[in-house]
Amino acid sequence: MPNPFEDERSAYLVLTNAEHQYSLWPATLGVPAGWSVDFGPADRKSSLDHIETHWLDMRPKSAQNGE
Repeated sequence: MPNPFEDERSAYLVLTNAEHQYSLWPATLGVPAGWSVDFGPADRKSSLDHIETHWLDMRPKSAQNGE
């Protein structure tokens, strides 16, 4: 059985949390508490492209305040 986080044939969601962090998540799994769907379901490449385009600062939101 392929790893659900690395299966090119599966559909994925892009999740975000309150700290504006992103996660690639298999669409077949339930969304964990504290996360919400930002994009998808879509293929893995489109989902990774979405993350790359929108997650410009890898620091948690709380670490970005007061720069």
